Amino acid sequence: MSADLQWAIIRKSSSFIVKSLGTTLSREPNNISGKNSFKANGLVNKHVVGIKAADKGVVLTTKSKGHLTNTTLSRGGRRTIKTIRAATAGSHYRPDLTDSAIRKASAIIRSQKNKSAAKRRSRKYKN
Repeated sequence: MSADLQWAIIRKSSSFIVKSLGTTLSREPNNISGKNSFKANGLVNKHVVGIKAADKGVVLTTKSKGHLTNTTLSRGGRRTIKTIRAATAGSHYRPDLTDSAIRKASAIIRSQKNKSAAKRRSRKYKN
């Protein structure tokens, strides 16, 4: 079945659809932006890019020959972003989703950093 026909069927009747404040969002797996659109859909497209959190780092999901491939990226933020850029735009896989994938991976990496407590400094007061 073609991707266009699948999209026509599930566009308005998917179980992943969430309507909020006049916009239609989608909670399906491998949907980078969260929008209910053909471009971002992770179910009907031939090539899929998905980003989700791992214990340390992120998991990059791609689809090749109908099978999903998960790759864990956990060797630092800049290296992770470089790998995502190479996997999407560098290999001409899905260059239109590169910015969304990097934005989502950056948010996940930022949330996984340890927040250090601010040190309280004692000040000397002048007599």
